[in-house]
Amino acid sequence: MIPYPSIDPDVFRIGPLRIRWYGLMYVVGFIGAYFTIPRTRRSKEIGLSGEVAQDLLFWIAVGLIVGARLGYVLFYQYPYFDFYLSHPLEIVAIWKGGMSFHGGLIGSVVAGYFFCKKRKLPFWGVADSAVVAAPVGLGFGRIGNFINGELFGRVTDVPWAMVFPQGGPLPRHPSQIYEAIGEGLCLFVFMWVVQKKSDLPQGSIAALFLISYGVVRFCIEFFREPDPQIGFIFGWLTMGQILCAFMILVGSGLMAYFLGKRGN
Repeated sequence: MIPYPSIDPDVFRIGPLRIRWYGLMYVVGFIGAYFTIPRTRRSKEIGLSGEVAQDLLFWIAVGLIVGARLGYVLFYQYPYFDFYLSHPLEIVAIWKGGMSFHGGLIGSVVAGYFFCKKRKLPFWGVADSAVVAAPVGLGFGRIGNFINGELFGRVTDVPWAMVFPQGGPLPRHPSQIYEAIGEGLCLFVFMWVVQKKSDLPQGSIAALFLISYGVVRFCIEFFREPDPQIGFIFGWLTMGQILCAFMILVGSGLMAYFLGKRGN
């Protein structure tokens, strides 16, 4: 067993001002996306760089934060709908924690759609560029989860297991690290290589991201403790796995459509 490295979730405090590692990870992720997106093959084809790329990131940031919070409430807090209906301000209380990747993805797609209409850019071309950078933010976000000691794994006896302060006395999988490596580093390398080497039609890179992320997250969820307010669905599935299954289906359908369209 490896001791859990207890890290203060606050980077620093100045009076009432608190800068938290989790929030800082979001900032680092967006900075990484800022440097990544203009360098993708698709961005060079459609002219997505400079001030336009900055504008895109702003729209995505707003859509991601709003969507991630709403997704958390809708997907993971549905047993407590009555509470949120009685306390609607709690829905926007993002400082208390609780963000959903799948909700953030939906919010980003909606924001990206309106951005493309405003800028008169091809939606699927922009999507192809944005998804290449997405694993950067995902990886750093999972590191933030690890520092917070949240979203830990299931009980295990593997040599690298850790006892998380919020997870009781038993050793658990450090599933946040698995996700940082799988959804972050490995997925980024894969997406970067594919978008550089391939001549896939517009939209195919985005579809491939949906499939790839869905598969990676679905597999890692077997090591992650399900949310206590939901538990297992159908006796063995987690909410994350169900949402990822939808991602895989949507991504596969889009991939078939784009490849078939090129064939015609």
